[in-house]
Amino acid sequence: MQTSPDRHEYPAHWEADVVLRDGGTARIRPITVDDAERLVSFYEQVSDESKYYRFFAPYPRLSAKDVHRFTHHDFVDRVGLAATVGGEFIATVRYDRIGADGTPASAPADEAEVAFLVQDAHQGRGVASALLEHIAAVARERGIRRFAAEVLPANNKMIKVFTDAGYTQKRSFEDGVVRLEFDLEPTDRSLAVQYAREHRAEARSVQRLLAPGTVAVIGAGRTPGGVGRSVLGNIRDAGYTGRLYAVNRALPEEQKELDGVPAHRSVRDIDGPVDLAVVAVPAEHVPEVVTECGEHGVQGLVVVSAGYAESGTEGRERQRALVRQARTYGMRIIGPNAFGIINTSPRVRLNASLAPETPRPGRIGLFAQSGAIGIALLSRLHRRGGGVTGVTGVSTFVSSGNRADVSGNDVLQYWYEDPDTDVVLMYLESIGNPRKFTRLARRTAAAKPLVVVQGARHAAAPQGHAVRATRLPHATVSALLRQAGVIRVDTITELVDAGLLLARQPLPAGPRVAILGNSESLGLLTYDACLAEGLRPHPPQDLTTAASAADFHTALSRALADDRCDAVVVTAIPAVGEGSVADAALADALRSAVAAAPAKPVLVVHVELGGLAEALSAAASTAPQAEAGDPPHVAFRPTATEAGPASAGERLPTAEAPEGEHLIPAYPAAERAVRALGQAVTYAQWRRDATDPGKVPEYEDIDEKGAATLIDGLLARGQGLTLGADETCDLLGHYGIHVHRALPAPTPDAAAEAARTLGYPVALKATAPHLRHRADLGGVRLDLGDEDQLLRSYTELTELFGPPEELRPVVQRMAPRGVDVVVRAVIDPAAGAVLSFGLAGAASQLLGDTAHRLIPVTDKEATSLVRSIRTAPLLFGWRGSAPADTRALEELLLRVSRLVDDHPEVVAVTLEPVVVASHGLSVLGASVRLAPPPARDDLGPRTLPAY
Repeated sequence: MQTSPDRHEYPAHWEADVVLRDGGTARIRPITVDDAERLVSFYEQVSDESKYYRFFAPYPRLSAKDVHRFTHHDFVDRVGLAATVGGEFIATVRYDRIGADGTPASAPADEAEVAFLVQDAHQGRGVASALLEHIAAVARERGIRRFAAEVLPANNKMIKVFTDAGYTQKRSFEDGVVRLEFDLEPTDRSLAVQYAREHRAEARSVQRLLAPGTVAVIGAGRTPGGVGRSVLGNIRDAGYTGRLYAVNRALPEEQKELDGVPAHRSVRDIDGPVDLAVVAVPAEHVPEVVTECGEHGVQGLVVVSAGYAESGTEGRERQRALVRQARTYGMRIIGPNAFGIINTSPRVRLNASLAPETPRPGRIGLFAQSGAIGIALLSRLHRRGGGVTGVTGVSTFVSSGNRADVSGNDVLQYWYEDPDTDVVLMYLESIGNPRKFTRLARRTAAAKPLVVVQGARHAAAPQGHAVRATRLPHATVSALLRQAGVIRVDTITELVDAGLLLARQPLPAGPRVAILGNSESLGLLTYDACLAEGLRPHPPQDLTTAASAADFHTALSRALADDRCDAVVVTAIPAVGEGSVADAALADALRSAVAAAPAKPVLVVHVELGGLAEALSAAASTAPQAEAGDPPHVAFRPTATEAGPASAGERLPTAEAPEGEHLIPAYPAAERAVRALGQAVTYAQWRRDATDPGKVPEYEDIDEKGAATLIDGLLARGQGLTLGADETCDLLGHYGIHVHRALPAPTPDAAAEAARTLGYPVALKATAPHLRHRADLGGVRLDLGDEDQLLRSYTELTELFGPPEELRPVVQRMAPRGVDVVVRAVIDPAAGAVLSFGLAGAASQLLGDTAHRLIPVTDKEATSLVRSIRTAPLLFGWRGSAPADTRALEELLLRVSRLVDDHPEVVAVTLEPVVVASHGLSVLGASVRLAPPPARDDLGPRTLPAY
C-alpha cells in the first residue's frame, strides 16, 4: 500500500461492494502500487479491439512505465479505481486533473480527464456505469466539478455509458474523436438513472436466488434428520423443476445418490454450473464451503447455519468475514441463520427452507427476518378453521435470518415488478437503511399493497442485525412509513388479516360501509367497530336468523349496486332448524353476488362457522396437507355444470382459483374484519392522493445564498453549535420566518426598559430550562398593560421561583391570541430530515399527539400534516372558537422544510411556541442547531452495506 510522502493516505472509505446489472457483485477499490501484477494480468485478458478503443492505437501490452503510471496515484489529482471479482481486476477507471489548456494540473483546477477499460468477458454487466458513479463521487470529494472524455466514434458502448448517466453534458467532434464534457453535480435525471439501475441490479440479484436453475444442498447428512437432509428432502418433495444435488464431504466415494438425489463430496465435483447453494454445515466449516462455491461460479448462497452475530461478538466477526468472502466471489447471501426461501411458481417449485410443506401457490409475497415468525405467518396464512380463512397462497417467501447481505430492501426491489405477487407482507425487526426503505416502499405501495409489522419496537434490534441506530422514536418511524403508503399493523394476526383482504379484493372507493347479516347483535358490533376505525357505516340490515341463501344473495346484490356504499361486511351466525341456510349454499350465493358486481370489496364475519369459511375459500384452499391418518381436506364448492347446478352437499377437491376471481375473505371477529377494511380504505385514499403529491412551492422572499453565507461563517467557529437568539433570527429571516424579539430582563429596571422599547402590552416569561415552554407551571405573565403590572409580575415570579439569575426572565411584546403549536425539524442520520408538528403543551406531549413528514414537504403534505393530529379540531373552530389561520401555518411548515432541505447543515430547528391567530401567526420562540451535514448515502454512488 502506498506510503510515499508525496501521496495522500490510502482512502479506505472509497472501497465499496456493488450489485451489477446481472445480479452479481463486484468490489470497487482504489488501485495501489501493490496491484502491478493484477493490472498486467487484467490487460492481457482484454481484447485488441478494447485496447484500441482505450488508447486510440494498437497497444498489445503495457510497458513498465505504463504500469508505474497506472498504479501510482496521489488520490487527489490522479486517481484510479478497479472493479474486482475473486480478487482480480475486471475493469478499471482513472481520472487525471487538468487545467484550462488540457495539461496536468492541481487544485484549484476543477476539471479532469476520465477513461475506462472493461474486460470483454464482463462487458454488458453494468461495470462501467457503476465505476462512473464511484469515480464521480471521488472527484467531487477532491474538488473536481467536471469530467472530460475522448472516445472514438465507433466505441458506442462507452459513449452510451456517458450519455446515459444523466449528467448535464456538452458534446463535440474534433480530429476524429468525440469529446464529451459533463458536470458532476447530481441532477434529478442522474439520480433517477442511478435508482433505476439500482432497482434492476438488486431485483435481478434476488431473482437469481429465488429462481435458480441448479441447486446444491451442502451439508446434507448421510443419515435421516438434520438441517441439511431436511432441506434436501423439502426441495425434492416440492417438485423442484431444476437440477438438484446433495453435497457432503463425508460421503463414501462410491456413493453417488442420497435420497434419490445425485450426491457429491464437493461442489467442485458437480458437472456444470450451480446457481444456488444451500449451506447447512457448522459455522467453522462455512469459509471452506464458500471458497469452493466461489471458485465453481455459484451465484448465490442461502446460509441456514447458525453461530454468527446472534451468538455474540465472536459470531459477529465471523458473520462479517462471511459476507466479505462471499462478495469477493460476486455472490449474494440470504442469512446466515436463515429459515430459507420458497418459490411456488410452477416454473420453479422451490422449497429451500425448513418448512416441511410447501404453501399452495398464491399472490402474496412474504418476508420475515425471523424464522419463528416466518413459520407462524405461513401457518396462519394457510390454516383453515378457527381463524382467518385462507383465500390465497404465497408467491414467494424469504426468511433472511441475520440479513447480513440480502435485506428487505432487496426483496422489495424484486417484488415491485414481480407479476406473480399482488400483495407484500413483511415482518421487520430492524430497518438497516430507513431512507432507502421509505423510498422503495413509496414506489412499491403505488403499485401494490405493502403491509408491515415491526418487531422489537421497544427494544434494540436483534443481536444478529448490524444496523445503524436511529434517534427517532418508533411512533415517528411508523408515521413516516405511513406517509410512504405502508400499511402499518401491530401484530402478525393483523398482518395476515390485511393481506388476505388485499390479495383478492378490490380497493374500496371510500369509507362508506354496508352491513348485512342474520344476527342483529353481530351487525351492531360490526357497526360500532366501523365507527371506531373512522369508517362511515350504514345502519345494519338484519335479515333475521330465518334468512335463506337467496335472501343473502338479494341483500348483497342490492348493497353492491348502491352508489352510497363503498364496501360490504356480511355477518353470519350458524342457524339451526329445518330450512336453515347451508354453509355451501350461502358461500355460493355470496360468490355469485360478488361475481356480478366485482368493483367493491366484500368481507364475511362468521362465528364458529367453519363450514362457511371453508366453502368461501374453496376456490383456493391453502390448508396444510393432511397428516398421516387424517381425512383428506376437501371443501364444499357448489358449481354449475351443463347438466345443472351441483347439489349443496357435493364434495369437490380444493383447487387454485381462476386468475382474477375475487375470493371472499372470512374473519372470526367483527373487529378483525373491520380493522382490515379500515386499513384498506386508508391505503386506497393514499393511492388516490399519490397520483398528485403536490409541489414544493417557491417563495420569492427566500434568500438561499444569503443563508448559505451566514451558515458557512457560523460553522467556521466549530463543528457544531446552537445559535444565539440574534443569529437564529437572522438565519430564519432569510427564509421569511420572523421571530418576535425577546429582550432579557435580569432586573426590574431592565424589564421596564425592555417593555418601553417593545411597547405595551407585553409578556414576562421565565426561560430557565425547567420552566421554559411550561406555562402550566406559572412561569409566564401575559397582557401586562403598563409598568406597574410588569413590576408587580416580576416580583411575583421571583418570589415564587427564585432570583432572576435562575429564572432568566425575558420581556416580549404580546402577540394576537390564538392556538399555540410547535414546529420542529431534525436530521436523523438513518432516516433523513423529518418535519414534525403538534399543539404546544403538556397534554399533547403526554399523548404523543405529533405528526411527522419527510422533508422536502409538498403543499399537499403540509395540508395533511396540519390535519393529521388528533387535536386538529382546535385549529378549525372547535366548540365555537374562532378558526385559526391554517393557511399561514402551512406556509410556515413549508418554509421550515425548505430551510432544512436547502441547507443540510441545519440539523435541528425548533419553533416553540407558534401562536396561530385568526389572521396570521407569531413565532415567539426559536432555536437552531448547525453542524456539518451527515453523509447522504442516497445521493452517493450505489453501494451495498459495508462489512
